[in-house]
Amino acid sequence: MSPTKPLPDDLGPIVSSGHLAAGAMPALSEFEFAMSMTVHAFHRWMVRGMAAAGLPDLSPLDVLVLHNVNHRAKPKRLADICLVLNIEDTHLVNYALKKLERLKLLKSGRKGKEKTVTVTPAGEEACRRYAQIREQLLVKSVSATGLDPTRLSDIAAAMRSFSGQYDQAARAAASL
Repeated sequence: MSPTKPLPDDLGPIVSSGHLAAGAMPALSEFEFAMSMTVHAFHRWMVRGMAAAGLPDLSPLDVLVLHNVNHRAKPKRLADICLVLNIEDTHLVNYALKKLERLKLLKSGRKGKEKTVTVTPAGEEACRRYAQIREQLLVKSVSATGLDPTRLSDIAAAMRSFSGQYDQAARAAASL
């Protein structure tokens, strides 16, 4: 058996791409790796949480769209859903809307010349069951960490601010 090498005291930031962390701001690479892990875990949670609520065939986008349309129980336009969810590819949201309508979770209507969607009673019930499962499985465990809800709100605000930075950088990159 070979002796194990001791670990250095400072391993540096935890990143997935050392070449990106080698730049002027290694912490940004660390943030990006954590965000990537969080996004994938969140998508996995949404799909499994909705499956536990009785809808096993929804994608993460389907779940986001369903919850957004259910929000405040008022008709939504495709453009508004895309804006709120910061989704540029409207055809992806349109596909999700059609799928959710086929499943009778949403129904379409009109507001003037524009198509709108609203949640059906079955869609409301699915969101209610998801919320119950979320409280039991996710909220309870996050609460047990002792994280101050105000701190969590601060983190969310910082992430929304970062989304603006990434959007601006994407626009600049598209013009190169």
